[in-house]
Amino acid sequence: MGFIVELLINGAILFALAFLLPAIKIRNYGTTVLVALVIGILNATVGFLLRLPLNIITLGLISFVVRLLVTAVVIKIADKLFSGFEVRGFTPAIIIALGMAIVGNLLSTA
Repeated sequence: MGFIVELLINGAILFALAFLLPAIKIRNYGTTVLVALVIGILNATVGFLLRLPLNIITLGLISFVVRLLVTAVVIKIADKLFSGFEVRGFTPAIIIALGMAIVGNLLSTA
């Protein structure tokens, strides 16, 4: 149940940021939920494979920054997979990743 709630909240974050930032375009909320699901799946698979060597190289000292950058890369990959989802530039992808990280951290502590 927690996964579904987190998925819907991440979708709401994407939808809100698309409303606030002109560099992010999303067709509708259904697309948003699918994009959030794909971001979660890619982050668990591809993201892990990208984070592991980077955390080893940095000795885990900047793991939060590594996680943000890898999540931003995953968001850009999801941008290429969906025609109804567009993120123009890497900075909006970092803003989305930061928003998801902050809300995810708040949900895990609550």
